[in-house]
Amino acid sequence: MTRGAFAIEVKNLYKRYGDFDAVRGIDFEVLPGQVFGLLGPNGAGKTTTVEILEGYRHRTGGDVEVLGFDPGERPRELRARTGIVLQSTGLYSHIRVREALEHFATMYPHPRDVGEVIELTGLQGKERSTTRTLSGGQLRRLDLALALVGDPELIFLDEPTTGFDPAARRGAWDTIRSLKELGKTVLLTTHYLDEAQELADRVAIIKGRSHSVAARADQRGTCPGRASRGIDGDAAHARGHLFGADGRRRAGREPAG
Repeated sequence: MTRGAFAIEVKNLYKRYGDFDAVRGIDFEVLPGQVFGLLGPNGAGKTTTVEILEGYRHRTGGDVEVLGFDPGERPRELRARTGIVLQSTGLYSHIRVREALEHFATMYPHPRDVGEVIELTGLQGKERSTTRTLSGGQLRRLDLALALVGDPELIFLDEPTTGFDPAARRGAWDTIRSLKELGKTVLLTTHYLDEAQELADRVAIIKGRSHSVAARADQRGTCPGRASRGIDGDAAHARGHLFGADGRRRAGREPAG
Protein backbone atom coordinates (compact mmCIF):
# COMPACT_ATOMS: atom_id res chain seq x y z
CA MET A 1 0.00 0.00 0.00
CA THR A 2 1.09 3.56 -0.58
CA ARG A 3 2.16 5.81 2.27
CA GLY A 4 -0.85 7.36 3.98
CA ALA A 5 -3.15 4.42 3.17
CA PHE A 6 -3.20 3.33 6.82
CA ALA A 7 -5.14 4.90 9.68
CA ILE A 8 -2.25 3.88 11.96
CA GLU A 9 1.26 2.89 10.94
CA VAL A 10 3.90 1.84 13.47
CA LYS A 11 7.49 0.97 12.54
CA ASN A 12 10.13 -0.27 14.99
CA LEU A 13 8.53 1.48 17.97
CA TYR A 14 10.61 1.73 21.16
CA LYS A 15 9.91 3.23 24.56
CA ARG A 16 12.66 3.13 27.18
CA TYR A 17 12.78 4.20 30.82
CA GLY A 18 16.44 4.22 31.72
CA ASP A 19 17.66 0.69 31.02
CA PHE A 20 14.14 -0.76 30.85
CA ASP A 21 12.44 -1.29 27.49
CA ALA A 22 8.70 -0.88 28.00
CA VAL A 23 8.12 -1.32 24.25
CA ARG A 24 10.78 -3.00 22.14
CA GLY A 25 10.72 -2.61 18.36
CA ILE A 26 7.15 -3.42 17.29
CA ASP A 27 5.51 -2.90 13.91
CA PHE A 28 1.87 -2.98 12.83
CA GLU A 29 -0.67 -1.16 10.69
CA VAL A 30 -4.38 -0.50 11.00
CA LEU A 31 -6.54 0.00 7.92
CA PRO A 32 -9.32 2.62 7.82
CA GLY A 33 -12.64 1.19 8.94
CA GLN A 34 -10.97 -1.74 10.69
CA VAL A 35 -11.31 -2.99 14.27
CA PHE A 36 -7.76 -3.86 15.30
CA GLY A 37 -7.14 -5.83 18.50
CA LEU A 38 -3.93 -5.45 20.50
CA LEU A 39 -3.57 -8.36 22.93
CA GLY A 40 -1.11 -9.24 25.65
CA PRO A 41 -0.71 -9.74 29.40
CA ASN A 42 -0.25 -6.97 31.96
CA GLY A 43 3.15 -5.40 31.57
CA ALA A 44 3.49 -6.28 27.88
CA GLY A 45 3.36 -2.64 26.74
CA LYS A 46 -0.18 -2.35 25.33
CA THR A 47 -1.15 0.79 27.20
CA THR A 48 2.25 2.39 26.65
CA THR A 49 1.90 1.77 22.91
CA VAL A 50 -1.61 3.21 22.81
CA GLU A 51 -0.61 6.28 24.82
CA ILE A 52 2.16 6.95 22.28
CA LEU A 53 -0.38 6.70 19.47
CA GLU A 54 -2.73 9.05 21.34
CA GLY A 55 0.05 11.60 21.85
CA TYR A 56 0.08 11.32 25.64
CA ARG A 57 3.54 9.75 25.81
CA HIS A 58 6.68 10.42 23.75
CA ARG A 59 8.41 7.50 22.06
CA THR A 60 12.11 6.80 22.39
CA GLY A 61 12.50 5.59 18.81
CA GLY A 62 10.72 4.43 15.69
CA ASP A 63 8.20 5.97 13.31
CA VAL A 64 4.51 6.44 14.07
CA GLU A 65 1.74 7.94 11.95
CA VAL A 66 -1.87 8.33 13.04
CA LEU A 67 -4.26 9.61 10.36
CA GLY A 68 -1.18 10.92 8.56
CA PHE A 69 0.15 12.88 11.56
CA ASP A 70 2.95 12.35 14.06
CA PRO A 71 1.00 12.07 17.35
CA GLY A 72 4.06 13.18 19.31
CA GLU A 73 3.54 16.68 17.92
CA ARG A 74 -0.03 16.77 19.31
CA PRO A 75 -1.56 18.50 16.26
CA ARG A 76 -4.97 20.03 16.90
CA GLU A 77 -6.47 18.46 13.77
CA LEU A 78 -5.48 14.98 14.91
CA ARG A 79 -7.02 15.50 18.35
CA ALA A 80 -10.25 16.66 16.71
CA ARG A 81 -10.41 13.45 14.65
CA THR A 82 -9.78 10.92 17.44
CA GLY A 83 -11.76 9.67 20.41
CA ILE A 84 -10.21 8.02 23.45
CA VAL A 85 -11.49 5.68 26.15
CA LEU A 86 -8.78 5.35 28.80
CA GLN A 87 -8.48 2.49 31.29
CA SER A 88 -9.83 4.77 34.00
CA THR A 89 -11.25 8.29 33.97
CA GLY A 90 -12.84 10.72 36.38
CA LEU A 91 -15.67 13.20 36.06
CA TYR A 92 -17.16 15.74 38.44
CA SER A 93 -19.50 13.62 40.56
CA HIS A 94 -22.47 15.98 40.38
CA ILE A 95 -22.51 16.54 36.62
CA ARG A 96 -25.40 14.92 34.76
CA VAL A 97 -24.92 12.60 31.80
CA ARG A 98 -26.43 14.94 29.21
CA GLU A 99 -24.61 17.94 30.68
CA ALA A 100 -21.26 16.15 30.39
CA LEU A 101 -21.90 15.18 26.77
CA GLU A 102 -23.12 18.65 25.80
CA HIS A 103 -20.03 20.20 27.40
CA PHE A 104 -17.61 17.85 25.61
CA ALA A 105 -19.45 18.38 22.31
CA THR A 106 -18.56 22.10 22.39
CA MET A 107 -14.87 21.19 22.12
CA TYR A 108 -15.20 19.65 18.64
CA PRO A 109 -15.83 21.34 15.27
CA HIS A 110 -18.49 18.87 14.08
CA PRO A 111 -19.91 16.94 17.03
CA ARG A 112 -22.56 14.24 16.84
CA ASP A 113 -26.04 14.88 18.15
CA VAL A 114 -25.99 14.22 21.89
CA GLY A 115 -29.26 12.31 21.77
CA GLU A 116 -27.87 9.98 19.10
CA VAL A 117 -24.78 9.31 21.20
CA ILE A 118 -26.92 8.53 24.26
CA GLU A 119 -28.93 6.04 22.24
CA LEU A 120 -25.86 4.51 20.61
CA THR A 121 -24.20 3.85 23.97
CA GLY A 122 -27.32 2.59 25.75
CA LEU A 123 -27.65 5.47 28.21
CA GLN A 124 -31.35 6.14 27.55
CA GLY A 125 -33.12 6.96 30.80
CA LYS A 126 -29.89 8.13 32.44
CA GLU A 127 -29.66 11.53 30.77
CA ARG A 128 -30.48 13.45 33.97
CA SER A 129 -28.58 11.12 36.31
CA THR A 130 -25.46 12.44 38.01
CA THR A 131 -22.28 10.48 37.48
CA ARG A 132 -22.05 9.55 41.18
CA THR A 133 -25.30 7.55 40.85
CA LEU A 134 -24.17 5.49 37.84
CA SER A 135 -23.05 1.88 38.07
CA GLY A 136 -19.57 0.87 36.95
CA GLY A 137 -20.92 -0.37 33.62
CA GLN A 138 -22.91 2.83 33.09
CA LEU A 139 -19.85 4.94 33.83
CA ARG A 140 -17.93 2.96 31.23
CA ARG A 141 -20.73 3.60 28.73
CA LEU A 142 -20.44 7.29 29.53
CA ASP A 143 -16.68 7.11 28.90
CA LEU A 144 -17.45 5.68 25.46
CA ALA A 145 -20.14 8.29 24.82
CA LEU A 146 -17.70 11.09 25.64
CA ALA A 147 -15.22 9.58 23.16
CA LEU A 148 -17.89 9.43 20.44
CA VAL A 149 -19.58 12.81 20.84
CA GLY A 150 -16.92 14.55 18.72
CA ASP A 151 -17.73 12.17 15.83
CA PRO A 152 -14.13 10.93 15.54
CA GLU A 153 -12.71 8.94 12.64
CA LEU A 154 -10.47 6.86 14.92
CA ILE A 155 -11.33 5.56 18.39
CA PHE A 156 -8.88 4.14 20.95
CA LEU A 157 -10.46 1.70 23.42
CA ASP A 158 -8.03 0.70 26.17
CA GLU A 159 -9.44 -2.42 27.87
CA PRO A 160 -12.99 -1.02 27.72
CA THR A 161 -14.74 -4.06 29.28
CA THR A 162 -12.41 -4.89 32.18
CA GLY A 163 -14.55 -5.60 35.23
CA PHE A 164 -17.79 -5.92 33.26
CA ASP A 165 -20.26 -8.70 33.98
CA PRO A 166 -21.12 -10.93 30.98
CA ALA A 167 -24.29 -9.01 30.07
CA ALA A 168 -22.49 -5.65 30.19
CA ARG A 169 -19.66 -7.03 28.06
CA ARG A 170 -22.11 -8.18 25.39
CA GLY A 171 -23.72 -4.74 25.38
CA ALA A 172 -20.33 -3.09 24.97
CA TRP A 173 -19.51 -5.48 22.13
CA ASP A 174 -22.71 -4.46 20.34
CA THR A 175 -21.71 -0.81 20.66
CA ILE A 176 -18.24 -1.48 19.27
CA ARG A 177 -19.74 -3.39 16.34
CA SER A 178 -21.97 -0.41 15.63
CA LEU A 179 -18.89 1.81 15.41
CA LYS A 180 -17.60 -0.30 12.54
CA GLU A 181 -20.98 -0.04 10.84
CA LEU A 182 -20.58 3.75 11.07
CA GLY A 183 -17.23 3.44 9.25
CA LYS A 184 -15.07 4.20 12.29
CA THR A 185 -11.58 2.80 12.81
CA VAL A 186 -11.09 1.21 16.24
CA LEU A 187 -7.93 0.18 18.05
CA LEU A 188 -8.90 -2.09 20.93
CA THR A 189 -6.59 -3.35 23.67
CA THR A 190 -7.85 -6.34 25.63
CA HIS A 191 -6.84 -9.29 27.79
CA TYR A 192 -9.67 -11.43 26.45
CA LEU A 193 -9.25 -13.77 23.48
CA ASP A 194 -13.03 -14.14 23.09
CA GLU A 195 -13.40 -10.36 22.90
CA ALA A 196 -10.78 -10.10 20.17
CA GLN A 197 -12.35 -13.01 18.31
CA GLU A 198 -15.81 -11.42 18.46
CA LEU A 199 -14.78 -7.90 17.45
CA ALA A 200 -11.42 -7.66 15.69
CA ASP A 201 -10.80 -7.87 11.95
CA ARG A 202 -7.11 -8.29 12.73
CA VAL A 203 -5.06 -8.77 15.87
CA ALA A 204 -1.51 -8.23 17.08
CA ILE A 205 -0.23 -10.10 20.13
CA ILE A 206 2.53 -8.58 22.22
CA LYS A 207 4.53 -11.47 23.69
CA GLY A 208 5.02 -10.44 27.28
CA ARG A 209 8.40 -8.97 28.09
CA SER A 210 9.88 -9.94 24.71
CA HIS A 211 7.51 -7.42 23.12
CA SER A 212 7.37 -9.31 19.87
CA VAL A 213 4.23 -8.93 17.79
CA ALA A 214 2.34 -11.42 15.69
CA ALA A 215 -0.54 -10.30 13.48
CA ARG A 216 -3.24 -12.23 11.67
CA ALA A 217 -6.26 -11.56 9.52
CA ASP A 218 -9.51 -13.04 10.73
CA GLN A 219 -11.39 -15.87 9.02
CA ARG A 220 -13.31 -13.33 6.96
CA GLY A 221 -10.11 -12.64 5.06
CA THR A 222 -9.55 -9.02 6.05
CA CYS A 223 -6.47 -7.70 4.29
CA PRO A 224 -3.56 -7.94 6.74
CA GLY A 225 -1.35 -5.32 5.07
CA ARG A 226 2.41 -5.60 5.65
CA ALA A 227 3.33 -8.46 7.97
CA SER A 228 4.10 -7.36 11.51
CA ARG A 229 7.57 -8.40 12.59
CA GLY A 230 8.55 -10.38 15.65
CA ILE A 231 7.32 -14.00 15.35
CA ASP A 232 7.40 -14.71 11.62
CA GLY A 233 3.66 -14.07 11.55
CA ASP A 234 2.91 -17.06 13.83
CA ALA A 235 0.05 -15.83 15.98
CA ALA A 236 -0.64 -19.35 17.26
CA HIS A 237 2.86 -19.49 18.75
CA ALA A 238 2.29 -16.17 20.47
CA ARG A 239 -1.06 -17.38 21.77
CA GLY A 240 0.67 -20.35 23.35
CA HIS A 241 3.08 -18.01 25.08
CA LEU A 242 0.24 -16.02 26.68
CA PHE A 243 -2.34 -18.71 27.25
CA GLY A 244 -2.31 -22.38 28.26
CA ALA A 245 -3.64 -25.25 26.20
CA ASP A 246 -7.08 -24.81 27.80
CA GLY A 247 -7.25 -21.21 26.53
CA ARG A 248 -6.85 -19.64 29.97
CA ARG A 249 -4.31 -16.89 30.54
CA ARG A 250 -1.20 -18.18 32.27
CA ALA A 251 -0.83 -17.32 35.94
CA GLY A 252 1.42 -14.53 37.11
CA ARG A 253 1.07 -10.82 37.67
CA GLU A 254 3.16 -8.21 35.93
CA PRO A 255 3.28 -4.42 36.20
CA ALA A 256 0.44 -2.62 34.46
CA GLY A 257 1.12 -1.29 31.00
